[in-house]
Amino acid sequence: MAKVAFLGLGVMGYPMAGHLVSAGHSVTVYNRSGAKSAAWSEQHQGPNQPTPREASLGQAIVFACVGNDDDLRSVCLGEEGAFAGMEEGALFVDHTTVSPTVTRELAAAAAAQGLRYVDAPISGGQAGAENGILTVMCGAAEADFDEAFPVIDAYARKCMLIGPVGAGQQTKMLNQICIAGLVQGLSEAVALGQALELDMEAVLDVISGGAAQSWQMENRGETMVADEFEFGFAVDWMRKDLGICLDEARANGMTLPVTALVDQFYGDVQKMGGGRWDTSSLLRRMTKTPEA
Repeated sequence: MAKVAFLGLGVMGYPMAGHLVSAGHSVTVYNRSGAKSAAWSEQHQGPNQPTPREASLGQAIVFACVGNDDDLRSVCLGEEGAFAGMEEGALFVDHTTVSPTVTRELAAAAAAQGLRYVDAPISGGQAGAENGILTVMCGAAEADFDEAFPVIDAYARKCMLIGPVGAGQQTKMLNQICIAGLVQGLSEAVALGQALELDMEAVLDVISGGAAQSWQMENRGETMVADEFEFGFAVDWMRKDLGICLDEARANGMTLPVTALVDQFYGDVQKMGGGRWDTSSLLRRMTKTPEA
């Protein structure tokens, strides 16, 4: 059993840290909101600390799952950052979806202090985190992955080493590109089916048994038909992720036309006030007019 810290107790990090406790690991947590840390400690009977540095002191592995590039920098760097509290040889595992730029930057900063770094973005959404069935895509040295894997296993259904540091974030970019295209296609199918006055529950039931089947159809089709979007992976987060994809494509002399188009569609959803709606809310922009 490992002695670890977990930094970031959002909708993903809160249950992930809880699964670590359930698996028998010794877990100390940090969250920017002290109230969230206190609630987690009361529920899981584990300690919390007021800074990333204090949470990371003496830990074998420090996990982070925060919001974006700047959030990750803030919990890693500076006098109160995690790197300042970690002992030489300790392992830092980042579950945040961030740009390859910040991954390379922080991995270099960690190495300069004798720390080891694994970029390990996740997929599976809030339900996957709560049920301990996330998919984890890792970039790391093989020995570092081997050390992190049995601990990550507490909340993962699949955890794979893709390549060196940075490969995890690059894999997550591809994951988000695939999701964006699938959700737009599903939205168009549902919208047309409703316009044709078909029984969409029956339609989705039958086509999900064939080549059109996907996670999005199985897990979002029914709620899309019911016009329910107040849950799940937020549009704001998807736009952040797609922005990373588009930036990386430009840096490599490529264009991603479908991804760019769906990103614009998500911008329409934001204008409708749907920044916190689930990504399947692309359906709404097809039947409602975005506000100017």
